[in-house]
Amino acid sequence: MDRAYRIAGLALLAAALLGPAGEASQSARRDAARNAARPQQLYYPGPGDEWEHRRPEEVGMDPRLLEEAIAFAKANESPEPRDLEFNHYTTFGREPYGEAIGPFKPRGDQTGIILRHGYIVAEWGEPHRVDMTFSVTKSFLSTVVGLAWDRGLIRSLDDKVRDYVWTGEFDSEHNSKITWDHLLRQTSDWEGTLWGKPDWADRPPADQPLTEYVKRPRNEPGTSYKYNDVRVNVLAYAALQVWRRPLPQVLKEYVMDPIGASTTWRWYGYENSWVNIDGQMMQSVSGGGHWGGGMWISARDQARFGLLTLRRGRWKDKQIISEEWVKLALTPTPVQPGYGFMNWFLNTGRQMLPSAPENSFCHRGAGANVICCIPDYDLVIVARWIRANQVDGLVRRVLASIRDRAQ
Repeated sequence: MDRAYRIAGLALLAAALLGPAGEASQSARRDAARNAARPQQLYYPGPGDEWEHRRPEEVGMDPRLLEEAIAFAKANESPEPRDLEFNHYTTFGREPYGEAIGPFKPRGDQTGIILRHGYIVAEWGEPHRVDMTFSVTKSFLSTVVGLAWDRGLIRSLDDKVRDYVWTGEFDSEHNSKITWDHLLRQTSDWEGTLWGKPDWADRPPADQPLTEYVKRPRNEPGTSYKYNDVRVNVLAYAALQVWRRPLPQVLKEYVMDPIGASTTWRWYGYENSWVNIDGQMMQSVSGGGHWGGGMWISARDQARFGLLTLRRGRWKDKQIISEEWVKLALTPTPVQPGYGFMNWFLNTGRQMLPSAPENSFCHRGAGANVICCIPDYDLVIVARWIRANQVDGLVRRVLASIRDRAQ
């Protein structure tokens, strides 16, 4: 009888795996291929340059096709000026109140890194060069907010920010309704001026007179999405009020040092964003390079951060960022399904990266600067100074080089 049950069980298993034509289902083939290619124990690099390289064929990738992907990236370098301060004054600097108030530096060559299973499979350009990373900074900002939430400094993301910040920025009738979740998802419609920049001066609509736009009725928090760096900087200021210490110190102690990042990265604010916290002058950092400043970092350190988020906040035997926070960051914003927490861009409906699985996500900023994480293939792609509309082309070519990819 036992033998009969075993035979019946095997038959049921075969029926589940085999299609009507007697072939293994695509899903079963995909899972088997990925499991065969994935190492039994996850690899994490040591600190600094203690990072193992692997030949493409050692991690299930075709070297010729990978070289074609790299050539594609190099051929699609951003055409924007390398003098980023000059570039500012020909773009964002033309907005109202567009004067730069933070530092700039010229950028380097088109650069990239590809990780598979944590190993460096390819890198090109200047991977150790520290460059501005623009709105990828927002992912570091939301991370320090997450660290505060993990430690109970923020009790609930549905709490009103006014209960934590008492310096007037959340006192108006509209602003008093804003929660941490609204700020993290860029759905707050916060009103006001911070560091000399009015909220309405950031990316004002071209089809509406400014006199009308300034007086427009405010949207209820959570009901509309607007990418707005003034409001991002309000979140950075609110996080500083919670931590009571400079955010770069928080990031260094709890994230960058534990993941073995270099000491070359810098996180800047503005010349006028210094505030007194408990008798100490501290700079409130910016969430990007819109008016200068933001995170300046190497592609190598970006790749470490990408690997951390790919691995759901875990590094070796330590949970650096809680997995629950990562889940929240990857939850689509109802009024903008392609956006999670800043600046976790989601591949909802495969709109961002048609060539990649839907659960892929990227940390993105101007430049373009991207850290794309593709969990199904244990893959991280860092690309800097690439045309924004060619990111999917790069991802498509890298994925094509993966031999264990299901067809």
